Amino acid sequence: MRKTVLACLLIAAFAAALPQEACAQAPAAKPRLGMNLEGPCDWNTELPFVDVFRFSRTWISQKKGAAWGKGPELALDERGWVRRLDPDCWAETPLCTIEKGHYPSGRYTVLYEGKGELAFAGAASVAEKQPNRLIIQVDAAKGGFFLQLRATDPADPVRNIRVIMPGFEETYAKQPFHPGFLARWRGIACFRFMDWMKTNGSKVGTWAERPKPDDASYAVRGIPVEVMADLCNRQKADAWFCMPHLADDDYVRRFAETVKAKLDPDLKVYIEYSNELWNGMFAQSKWAGEQGIKLGFAKQPWEAGWAFTAYRSAQVFRIWEEVFGGRQRLVRVLASQAANPYVSERILKFQEAYKQADALAIAPYMGFCVPAKSDKQVTAEAVAAWSVEQALDHMAKKVLPESAEMIRKQKAVADKYGLRLVAYEAGQHMVGVGGGENNEAMTRLFHAANVHPRMGEIYRDYFAAWAAGGGDLLCNFASVGKWSKWGSWGLLQYADEPPAQSPKFVATLSWAAQCGQPVNLPK
Repeated sequence: MRKTVLACLLIAAFAAALPQEACAQAPAAKPRLGMNLEGPCDWNTELPFVDVFRFSRTWISQKKGAAWGKGPELALDERGWVRRLDPDCWAETPLCTIEKGHYPSGRYTVLYEGKGELAFAGAASVAEKQPNRLIIQVDAAKGGFFLQLRATDPADPVRNIRVIMPGFEETYAKQPFHPGFLARWRGIACFRFMDWMKTNGSKVGTWAERPKPDDASYAVRGIPVEVMADLCNRQKADAWFCMPHLADDDYVRRFAETVKAKLDPDLKVYIEYSNELWNGMFAQSKWAGEQGIKLGFAKQPWEAGWAFTAYRSAQVFRIWEEVFGGRQRLVRVLASQAANPYVSERILKFQEAYKQADALAIAPYMGFCVPAKSDKQVTAEAVAAWSVEQALDHMAKKVLPESAEMIRKQKAVADKYGLRLVAYEAGQHMVGVGGGENNEAMTRLFHAANVHPRMGEIYRDYFAAWAAGGGDLLCNFASVGKWSKWGSWGLLQYADEPPAQSPKFVATLSWAAQCGQPVNLPK
């Protein structure tokens, strides 16, 4: 008995002498699928809203006799509506700039308040006209169309324009989301709103600068928090918000207060400070480095940026905890570079930031980034000569194992500090870089690989590696988006694409079903 007691005392003393992070207990992982949604813009092919004006572009100023887009500066109100027009001038904005008819044709209802004149060009023409209400005939096969503000009364300007898809005039106010969008992502565990919030390079710093539900367009400052909360409530999905890097404490507090008031109390909230502050390609990374240097955290901007990430994240987390009265509904996320566990360690350890966090987040992409020129790896010219089978062999035999190893190493870091491991982004990453993106033959090869049945098999193995490696929530990047030389990110390219024809979409939703999520599997 005495030996047992003595042994316990020795173990306790030894444990007390260890660094605290070495004693931390990581929570059990629960793998499940989250989703990054494509950002708001007029070429968005996901079509989440039945009112397509929500994603209209910033007004373009035109003047009779002048070059296109060279009209005088427009007088806009704080929500982005045109207050007045100069003589011989008009304003216009493109809508649904989507090719090959991949958005609905038919009779759209246009509603607006105020006094003025609207006209249409491109794929749309006016079929019926009443005060503050138009019916336009849209032929999506002709591409996108332009809404033109030809006149507006300064005393009662045209505002609150809505351009509603066929069949939704009676329901759009109470159900703003397209039913196909909701059905596609039924059962998703969490929506990450990084692109919906236009996080990268965000200029939002104060609560007054935030996007609001009555903004002329969500494509300018992002989608309002009220709308994001509404989507999560309808879908019974957790919310993942990225606080803008310039956001002051008042913004963070009011955002948190709005979420607490609007989001279903049964749902959790993932909180991340900005996006990829470690990634030098983003403006927020440079800014974080500058702030870290000013605070004396380090002399090198990248090291200062890692420290500032930890420093400001902890401040943001504390504000959310104060608003929510605790941590029960919060998942406080510290994000890092998947390929570099050293960066993760530096962020977690700085001022013991890990004690204020719940999760280490990485983006363990299956990365195959091919430059135009390189002494150390294959070039775009060489890869362009590969067959689809060769490209998929490379993904399966080299890239996938490398991703699995990243997961394993980062899980060890997360375990060391008692954090769960989550993926803020994930999926294939076949893309040209450093000029390689301009090799059209390689782009065609990558697109062909992404629709090949073997890509579905690779995705299944990828998800299995995530689960086997101890990963928790995995947020795929991304939902629906047109592929280009900049990447094949979307699981689908268009909202009307038959899901069963995309092997990686099928594999992704099938994995979610295996995780117990009530998703709609493609038939």
